[in-house]
Amino acid sequence: MYRYKLTIEYEGTDYVGWQQQDNGSSVQGALQAAILNFTGTEIVCIGAGRTDAGVHALGQVAHIDLPRLYPTATVRDALNSHLHPAPIGILNVERVAETFHARFSATKRSYRYVIVNRRTPLTIERGRAWLVNQPLDEVAMSAACNHLVGNHDFTSFRAAECQAKSAIKTLDRLCSIRTGDQLTVTARARSFLHRQVRNIVGTLVMAGQGKILPDYVPTILAARNRSTAGPCAPPDGLYLTTVEYD
Repeated sequence: MYRYKLTIEYEGTDYVGWQQQDNGSSVQGALQAAILNFTGTEIVCIGAGRTDAGVHALGQVAHIDLPRLYPTATVRDALNSHLHPAPIGILNVERVAETFHARFSATKRSYRYVIVNRRTPLTIERGRAWLVNQPLDEVAMSAACNHLVGNHDFTSFRAAECQAKSAIKTLDRLCSIRTGDQLTVTARARSFLHRQVRNIVGTLVMAGQGKILPDYVPTILAARNRSTAGPCAPPDGLYLTTVEYD
């Protein structure tokens, strides 16, 4: 078998998420169907991150083991052909060692969350951003970010169904930047808890709306209780942007 690393882009609106499930179409399922059509062999596609329903990716990474050696451009073009017209694209294909694992070899993952802060409904960005009508104070949101960077127990920001053994994570970067009516929240860490980024964004928006003070964020962390943090932001605005490896 020959291992290949895939870098993948997808628009996740119509999918139940990355992982193949019985309740609808998944990105993993679509990729595995394309691989079957290309190779004639059923092959499991292992992803670096299990994005939720409605979440998008600009740089998801996966690996597959193919039964014969193909040029990387052939793999890319064949999979893209078999994926069409699904909103999934193979950006790049590389040959990698059998020791490479898309999920377990990853050293950093980065997410971007897009908020559009205006009264006008979304048109072009509908399904790809969170529309927040109330004015947001980007200074307060940025100040709230600073309290979350570093090593913390993120129990207050994990989903109830999160299966991680520990809620202790290290956020290497968390920032909120406004450009016109758009605010972009960027998060980078080795790994994240289930819905951690969306729960953080919901809390940042509360700070931006003046519903909590930025200095209240340490109290939320210390509470280790999901009910103390903000609402879970909708999936529309979340993008897995990059996965890094040594």
